[in-house]
Amino acid sequence: MTTETSLPTTPRLPAELASSTTFLLKRLGFAAKEQALEAYDKAGLHPYHHAVLAVLDEGSRQTQGEIADALNYDRGQLVGLLDELEERGLVERQRDPTDRRRQSVRMTPQGKKALAKLRTLAVRLEDNFLANLDESQRATLHALLRELARQHLPHCAFQQENAAVAANG
Repeated sequence: MTTETSLPTTPRLPAELASSTTFLLKRLGFAAKEQALEAYDKAGLHPYHHAVLAVLDEGSRQTQGEIADALNYDRGQLVGLLDELEERGLVERQRDPTDRRRQSVRMTPQGKKALAKLRTLAVRLEDNFLANLDESQRATLHALLRELARQHLPHCAFQQENAAVAANG
């Protein structure tokens, strides 16, 4: 008598879900987020920290309120992030002498070094996540996502358009 051993199979999604673009976008978003959180955690920071440092690096937004608005973060959430970045010596805050309610924020030299490392990490994460796509496919995907963002995330689309204008001079 022979006994067949069956290999474990990966459960398959119902065809209805697998054929849904929005379902796949949502699942891919979860997977990208999970991978990013793990990698940033190993680096001792969070993707939110990267975003704050990137805004500061532009140099055009220096108050807590301007940073929160640029990232569409809750102002209370931003205060906690700035506390964490300040504890690590990556940013410094100062009260505005003309308006005691406002705090200006600047990145320290250590913050610039950390941002460079986080940028390298972000590029590596993106390259790994999009490894199955060639450059043309990546460009097409990005263009399509920008178009969707223009409709559903106007704040992101606006930021992307500004970046494209700045990059093109």
